[in-house]
Amino acid sequence: MRFRGGTPKKFDLPAPVPVVWLETRRAGPQDVIGRNEMQETKQPSRVSAVVLAAGTSTRMGAVKQLLHVGGKTLLENVLHNLSRAQVRDIIVVLGNAAEEIRQRVPLEDVRVVMNEAYRDGMGTSLRTGLAAIDPGAEAALVVLADQPFVQPGTIEHLIEQYLQRRPQIAIPMYRGFRGNPVLLDRAVFPELMNLTGDIGCRAIFGAHTENILKVPVEDIGVLLDVDTKADLDRFQQAHMQNDWGPALLEAPDLEGRDDVWPQLVVVGEDAVTRALAQFAHLLHFTVSIVDPFLRIGDVPGASRILHVLDLARLPAAAGTYVVVASRGRFDEEAVEQALSAGAPYVALMANKKRAREILDSLKAKGFSDERLARLRAPAGLDIGAHGPEEIALSVMAEIVSERAGTNRK
Repeated sequence: MRFRGGTPKKFDLPAPVPVVWLETRRAGPQDVIGRNEMQETKQPSRVSAVVLAAGTSTRMGAVKQLLHVGGKTLLENVLHNLSRAQVRDIIVVLGNAAEEIRQRVPLEDVRVVMNEAYRDGMGTSLRTGLAAIDPGAEAALVVLADQPFVQPGTIEHLIEQYLQRRPQIAIPMYRGFRGNPVLLDRAVFPELMNLTGDIGCRAIFGAHTENILKVPVEDIGVLLDVDTKADLDRFQQAHMQNDWGPALLEAPDLEGRDDVWPQLVVVGEDAVTRALAQFAHLLHFTVSIVDPFLRIGDVPGASRILHVLDLARLPAAAGTYVVVASRGRFDEEAVEQALSAGAPYVALMANKKRAREILDSLKAKGFSDERLARLRAPAGLDIGAHGPEEIALSVMAEIVSERAGTNRK
């Protein structure tokens, strides 16, 4: 990946250390040029940036856009990084605490639009921002105001790939995990203008399975968003120590671990994941958790943590049972990889609408009905489960049934 835009400041996210299964080219000195040189050699792109900064920050309990990382507010960091990339213009969508944000964040060099319906969710902010884009813009880069660590070079690379390949949607992928910002061609604007409620760009992915460009990047910033106080504390610590490796990532600990079959692979991390790991451990499964941030001690019962979403590299896939619990973040990629690797059982923790989108996408890619029959959505035996532990129990019961060959629902 090519990093541009001058020497990184202290609050910029350093390039992460290499880990297993990562095959990307690192930036060299020839890739780093200053802002003035970029302006001399390149014309501003026809891609406008839309920054969604109207949210209520319910989980944080404070105005998230005004929280500080590295001496600047989250929103200031986002705008600073965008200003160093070749975007046509920057549109900031405000809503909640708009006046306070105007007073505390310099907004002279951006265009501010108001979303009066911000309480109705992100879909309304996206519509407001797209409606304000200049008619001459070919695409929109949709940026979240709580992702201050996306490198300017990553934004440049995403735009370059869009201009070369002309997809309808371009998405950054870090080690197999889908991230943000998302770049949208003008062709999809009409569909987005019909969005309602607390949904975002992912709502239209299912309708564009053949024209989505997944762009590999070497920037963990595309995955880092600040949703909770714990997130903020963790990122502040990493910033103060100027160390984004051990603070956020840990290489998979595979040394001295014998592979004992069967194996359970869980993609994603939540309360169900943790319960699954403990149940599977009691049943003598080897448990692997796939998540970009977890460490080996975070999930009791887990045998290993994998920070790369590449299920095709797992050994003996035919003896592997896969549960995808990423809650929409990278579920499509995980399901596709698990089915392609020959896993006999793939469970998707998602609602019926999302499951249908993924099934339609896989059918469009040529997956046979026989292969798709391995996908369980909804997952688990019907035992009237409530709560994470009971849901995990229903899934493990289905896996045990599948392993025994009873196939009972």
